[in-house]
Amino acid sequence: MKKRLIFIAALLLTLGSKAENHQDTDTLKSSETLFTSTGKAGENRPNHFTLNANLMARGEMRRGGLPVTDVGEEKDRANFVVERARLILGYERDFLQARVSIQHEGLWGSESNGELNIYEAWAQLKTKNGFFTRVGRQELVYDDERILGNDDWAMAALSHDVLKVGYEGHGHKAHAFFAYNQNNKNVIGGNFYKNGAQPYKSMQAVWYHYDVPKIPLGVSLIFMNVGMQSGTEEKNHTTNQQLFGGYLKFKPKRFSLEASYYRQSGKASLNYESGMDLPLKAWMAGVKTGYDFNSYVSAYAGYDYLSGDKEFVVPEQGAIGMTLHSKITAFTSIFGSSHKFYGAMDFFYVSAYYGTNSPGLQNLYGGVTIKPVKNLSIDAAYHYMSIASNLTNLKKTLGHELEVFASYKIMRDVSVAAGYSYMKGSETMERLKRSTDKRQMHWAWLMLSISPRIFSAKW
Repeated sequence: MKKRLIFIAALLLTLGSKAENHQDTDTLKSSETLFTSTGKAGENRPNHFTLNANLMARGEMRRGGLPVTDVGEEKDRANFVVERARLILGYERDFLQARVSIQHEGLWGSESNGELNIYEAWAQLKTKNGFFTRVGRQELVYDDERILGNDDWAMAALSHDVLKVGYEGHGHKAHAFFAYNQNNKNVIGGNFYKNGAQPYKSMQAVWYHYDVPKIPLGVSLIFMNVGMQSGTEEKNHTTNQQLFGGYLKFKPKRFSLEASYYRQSGKASLNYESGMDLPLKAWMAGVKTGYDFNSYVSAYAGYDYLSGDKEFVVPEQGAIGMTLHSKITAFTSIFGSSHKFYGAMDFFYVSAYYGTNSPGLQNLYGGVTIKPVKNLSIDAAYHYMSIASNLTNLKKTLGHELEVFASYKIMRDVSVAAGYSYMKGSETMERLKRSTDKRQMHWAWLMLSISPRIFSAKW
């Protein structure tokens, strides 16, 4: 069955004309734009079907970074190519919408042949006065994606099985969504959830956004409860942690300002198997400003603070250290697109620290974006990284990261992008990440994205 689906996807991909970058919001990125009318001939025809495809391939070269030391042998370099292909079917009729996205992602040459799954499968009913209900597997993308995003940089990306209800109209948007996950083997005689598509057992959230009239200001509020299970199949329980906070964006003419603040409370387990729960009290805040000098040059700067664990021990290499925590004070970025915020090399909130506890993060950054010619964008940025907690005998500085990113739109639906990052790490970074004494880390990548609209019909 898998081979048949792969063959069908490959056949349809060859039929289409070439298409556009996954970062281009004109197509595919948002399901809300999937059903846009493309011609007057079909205006009075109620049924609209679309068939789109997306192919993204990225080659990476890593040197340094997070090397693994195995019996004295250092393995600190990797060259590889990852790829993702999607076949996206969309349908719209009056107050009904539906979308199915078949996805294959994998590593070139891997013996596993990658993974084939259903990335999205949802249906939506809406009313004339702005109310809607959407049920099924879907992306949850809100605000700047810091808390909820699709993490599209990762080839697998992120979607959720949820029921979402809401209202949108007159400057107001209110969404509520609910999720409850289960393993196949526990449908009869069990309720323990482990190693599933999501790390959580249940989730409930309410999000509200308001666009202020006559002022370029948007404000969002969110409350989320996440149920996490821990323990074993024979003896387990669910702990609930809450997140609440807000985000605002103000953009008068050339100037822009973004700010966010979130707090976490409730309880969290030290690790999956222990079942030991501790109170959770954590928070984060971020601010970002930008200025467009003209249509070709813009600049930005910002600062993020994510709280860390207070009781934190970092033993020497080869030693074992244990800490008895009275509470967890490290902020967790939940289901956001961390790659977008905390450095392109993904050392923070994508890969874990030694011992899984976190000393938090301070991220001071700035950059400039240049568009020298049509369809070409170049971005250069600098990050100063440091921890938020105090560590005995270690400084707070983690390192300095430099990034250069360029993207070029070859044609309407074909784009190429490339990037290079360099990080000069500190002794603190070396100890926290259990890396070797090589603190100079390099990462380069080249990516092609093709997103054709294969077929569109109205009847």
